Amino acid sequence: MALFDVTIEARSGNARALTFETAHGTVRTPMFMPVGTHATVKGITVDVLHELKSQVVLANTYHLYMRPGVEIIEEAGGVQKFMNYDGPMLTDSGGFQLFSLNHMMKTDNDGVNFKALDYDGSKHRWTPDINMDIQQRIGADIAMQLDQCIGYPAEKHDVAASTKLSWEWAERCLMAHTRPDQGLFGIEQGGMHMDLRLESAKRLMEAEERAKAAGMRGFAGFGIGGYSVGEDHEVMFETLGEATRALPEDRPRYLMGVGNPTTLVRAVREGVDMFDCVLPTRTGRMGTAFSSQGRMNLRNAKYAHDFTALDHECDCPVCRNYSRAYLRHLVKQNEMLGGMLLSEHNLYFLIHLMEKAREAVLADAYEEFYEAWMASAGANDY
Repeated sequence: MALFDVTIEARSGNARALTFETAHGTVRTPMFMPVGTHATVKGITVDVLHELKSQVVLANTYHLYMRPGVEIIEEAGGVQKFMNYDGPMLTDSGGFQLFSLNHMMKTDNDGVNFKALDYDGSKHRWTPDINMDIQQRIGADIAMQLDQCIGYPAEKHDVAASTKLSWEWAERCLMAHTRPDQGLFGIEQGGMHMDLRLESAKRLMEAEERAKAAGMRGFAGFGIGGYSVGEDHEVMFETLGEATRALPEDRPRYLMGVGNPTTLVRAVREGVDMFDCVLPTRTGRMGTAFSSQGRMNLRNAKYAHDFTALDHECDCPVCRNYSRAYLRHLVKQNEMLGGMLLSEHNLYFLIHLMEKAREAVLADAYEEFYEAWMASAGANDY
């Protein structure tokens, strides 16, 4: 199978099970990607990632560009060699960081000027072409187009302008992207407005046609951006299904920045294939865990004398080897190990939840899987 050729192995309603190849291995969906912003998943070693059966690890272009710098990553032989991870990787464009952080950012049709106020205050300019050059030099298997993500709530005319700029930049990214062993994902925008979502998907496909006519490659897949930017998840689901299915069936569909277990289960039902989020590691460091009984706060006094497993239905290394009482002790003492162990468990929980979702799709039983999850205590994950 050629790189990024997609095999749709099964469908169950709108849920799908896909397989596609990257230069660093096969990806099977539905799947969850741990976030390794700075070329590290916080508190998680590469050996643990392999034990968790992690597939794709996500890194952030903006942060790697700022530190250690593209030159050092390039000198190391690419981001995988730099961090000693031999599996598939994805870099997001860094656009979300520019637009969501206080960077004294100014955008024009050609690109964006910003100050790296969270680093050294230095001034930079990114265009889609510059961003593609950076991501190709970082060398992950999948690169994301540079887009403009607008928060919620926002006036529709502002969302429309942002969406237009994003599809225009998508075409420029296609024209600038030449690395043959790396796939480029376009990003659908449009906020919570269904008409803008549909137009965004249509414009991305028109951009792909023009790029192919010019001898360039098309998109290897599509991100679904502009969700999880401040809206309630129920608001997201008002448009997510139709917005997802507006994208081509023969490419992966990646819902960006979403990580609640129940949201993943619901989104797979709408046709989403891939997910990422910092939530499992961030909440782990805060002392909370996903479980078959819902979200658990290990600071709670009721766990002080509880010497049973963290989650009785989980077979991860943490649940096999440590009690709730001990994990609570680590959390209460602010011991580094507590956050590491809870992060490991949370990642395992999401990765294996998506493995179960895949098994349900392959058995054409996703609706039954979905209904069983929604009726379970595990759905209480907020």
